[in-house]
Amino acid sequence: MREPDMQKLDTLVSRLVGDVGAAVTGALVVLGDHVGIFRAMADGEPVQAAELAAKTGVKERYLREWLSAQAAADYICYDERTDRFSLSPEQAMVFAEENSPAFFVGAFEVVQSMWMDEPKIADAFRTGKGVGWHEHSNCLFRGTERFFRPGYNSYLVADWIPALDGVEAKLKAGASVADIGCGHGASTILMAQAYPASRFIGFDYHGPSIERARATAESAGVADRVTFEQSPAAAFPGRDYDLIAMFDCLHDMGDPVGAGRHVRETLATGGTWMIVEPFAHDHLKDNLNPVGRVYYGASTMICTPASLSQEVGLGLGAQAGELRLRRVALDAGFTHFHRATETPFNMVFEVRA
Repeated sequence: MREPDMQKLDTLVSRLVGDVGAAVTGALVVLGDHVGIFRAMADGEPVQAAELAAKTGVKERYLREWLSAQAAADYICYDERTDRFSLSPEQAMVFAEENSPAFFVGAFEVVQSMWMDEPKIADAFRTGKGVGWHEHSNCLFRGTERFFRPGYNSYLVADWIPALDGVEAKLKAGASVADIGCGHGASTILMAQAYPASRFIGFDYHGPSIERARATAESAGVADRVTFEQSPAAAFPGRDYDLIAMFDCLHDMGDPVGAGRHVRETLATGGTWMIVEPFAHDHLKDNLNPVGRVYYGASTMICTPASLSQEVGLGLGAQAGELRLRRVALDAGFTHFHRATETPFNMVFEVRA
């Protein structure tokens, strides 16, 4: 065994202290969100622990410890002179403002599900079996919606749809749209709000998510032009869709090629398949960065087990990259595959027959 380089060891241990701190603080972020502390601080006004305890209805001694931990993480601000805590405008956008483009609490709920479901994944590692999306803890479903929704709010209508050739004009005039793997329906509802002349239907195999999507559509006032149905990706009903969209879900499917073939069969002539996937390069070495770290971790605990739980079990993973996604589309019978646009977190592809 080689002798360790003590300087490198010190550097690694220092990094691990930061990583453990991040993991611990993540649990506190979820806690603060659940009991309403961040929302109570959203106005940015400095407040003492006792005042905030009265405002939130939580016990001061617990709250004081939570505030101290968040201040140590630089997630909230602390003024030693007045012994008051506050959220900066930037911190409020990240932790307290649900519709902010930078809202990040949902990501911590996704991570929470990874810790909770680790025993299931450990068993899958030993047996080779998969773990279906529906087998995870409820915080995954809620966290996924809250994590992805800010990006959809920022980019879907303003950038992604306009980047697709001729699609925006169709939606404005009145089109038929299917949103496959819609989850809680955030993307479907957003499109319905932006394009009132069109009709939208969201499909997901997870029944509780469909129920939540229906309730959300009612609350959003778009239930007259949005419906949600439980269905797998390779067998959703209907034909002649002008647009079929898949948001951050193709890589989770056991048989993405089979799902693609069904998309091709149900698209109208000249219709478009929009695929939105996590941003990834084609080679591992190019994904060894902070974003890749998050996506590979989520893929290990959520995405790849989901795919391996289904028929075929292709296991694309959340860092499939453009070349592998292109191969899926071509194998499904499409001839046009084009990267329409991208963000630091997503790639958007335009696919046509």
